[in-house]
Amino acid sequence: MAELKFEIQKEFGCISDEKGGWAKELNLVSWNGNEAKYDIRSWDDAHEKMGKGITLSADELKRLKDLLNTIEM
Repeated sequence: MAELKFEIQKEFGCISDEKGGWAKELNLVSWNGNEAKYDIRSWDDAHEKMGKGITLSADELKRLKDLLNTIEM
């Protein structure tokens, strides 16, 4: 399996703290040298290991934001 390369270009913040020092975060990440995308996933405290997550383009993030704004809590 090919090595996965990533660069966190901007850290927006922590969504939740998890076990063992991991945290679910929203970041802007470039994967394998490609254009950076918005990324939601769990990271260890050193940002060396990551869990499964989701990447979103700017348009997808905007649509998600619009959808979340319609939810009454």
